[in-house]
Amino acid sequence: MQHTQYISTRGQMAAAGFTDVLVAGLAPDGGLAVPSQLPALSPEQIEAWRPLGYADLATEVIGLFATDIPREDLAELTQAAYGPQRFPQLVVPVTGLDEVADGLTLVGLSEGPTMAFKDLAMQFLGQAIPYVLAKHGQVLNILGATSGDTGSAAEHAFRGQEGVSVFMLSPAGRMSPVQRAQMYTLQDANIHNIAVRGVFDDCQALVKALSNDAEFKAAHHLGAVNSINIGRITAQAVYYVWSWLRVTDAVEEGRRTGYRVDVCVPSGNFGNIYAGFLARSMGVPIRRLILATNENNVLEEFFTTGIYRPRSAEDTLATSSPSMDISKASNLERFIWTLLGPEVFVQRWAELETTGTLDLRDQLPRLREEFGFVAGTSTHADRLEAIRTVKERSGRLIDPHTADGVTVALRVMETGFPTLVMETAKAAKFPQTVAEALGSEPETPDVVADLLARPQKVEMIDNEEAPLRALIEERAPTR
Repeated sequence: MQHTQYISTRGQMAAAGFTDVLVAGLAPDGGLAVPSQLPALSPEQIEAWRPLGYADLATEVIGLFATDIPREDLAELTQAAYGPQRFPQLVVPVTGLDEVADGLTLVGLSEGPTMAFKDLAMQFLGQAIPYVLAKHGQVLNILGATSGDTGSAAEHAFRGQEGVSVFMLSPAGRMSPVQRAQMYTLQDANIHNIAVRGVFDDCQALVKALSNDAEFKAAHHLGAVNSINIGRITAQAVYYVWSWLRVTDAVEEGRRTGYRVDVCVPSGNFGNIYAGFLARSMGVPIRRLILATNENNVLEEFFTTGIYRPRSAEDTLATSSPSMDISKASNLERFIWTLLGPEVFVQRWAELETTGTLDLRDQLPRLREEFGFVAGTSTHADRLEAIRTVKERSGRLIDPHTADGVTVALRVMETGFPTLVMETAKAAKFPQTVAEALGSEPETPDVVADLLARPQKVEMIDNEEAPLRALIEERAPTR
């Protein structure tokens, strides 16, 4: 079997294997790692996976990308990541919401330890990265930024792990109390929470600045596990395959091949929906990729108008779906690289860096017709209405980000095509918004009440590189 190789979107990185880019995160030239050639799935191959449990399916799908990890080792990693000690028996439940709208389906991605979809990728990285480090006698200092869920998922995946420390930036005062508690209550010596006086995009910019400093990065063994890490993207592709299989379980065998569905993905940093794009490009019968944003609708603007115009930190709104309060989507770079091709991409991306705007109106028809993208925006009022409607009609509680997805899905659904909404988090993480929607406080689960009562440990810094560098220099292990 030929190994899958990875190159950089910026074109200045030598081809590397999966384990190399898994540990490195950002490419040395500042770009993002992408497969030089995408694996192709035949209908027969997808059908053969139908009887598999989630961990075994993860071995098959991730195995297409992680070709430099021996098959038996990869199977052990996925079993450890998705086993009962971290997830219930049904890792990703797929539930029809026909009471809300015919064909509407909820893909449950929040059964993991931090009650958010990020666990599904991060638990795999929490097994795979220490495995690679141990093989090479290396250490890794993970430098990341979170708008709410990535940070806690990363910290819970790597807490106490040998050879790994986590330095996680979060925007001060911009996350829900439960999101903060899931991170800040961790007392493990290898976990360092750093609150930045700014917004998520400021945190992300600090991570990129230090990661682009090749000397500092090498000296302190910096890597990334946020959505720029291709390992997370490949692990997320698994649940797009899984959810298509579960939806088509009830379809007659002769009609399954090519049975197309739509997926609706609440999106801020474009990582989750990019994983869906990869699954679609590989051959999973996904018809449309419906992108749902909140009021920070830079991505919706791009897929609707063809113009990508990231906003400043000052123009990034604080909303009731805070994990999507992002105005510069890191993973969009990967898609635009595919859209334009490697050579044109390098020219046009430089235009974005120089002017702050990327005008791709000439590509607008391709976004929908060739790649299947549709986009919509949801507001606070929309979120409240969606939470209320889903609860009244189905008895289920959804969180505000999933409500953004439901809102946009209901707006653009088409008869005859099941529409799968990718759940983002448990409603218990956002009790204030849920209470506002329902008119009464939902019962606080015991596990959440206990979490909120624990002491918290976090350090506050200004939105500057110097204090962050100092923290890392002081605390990052180098061997």
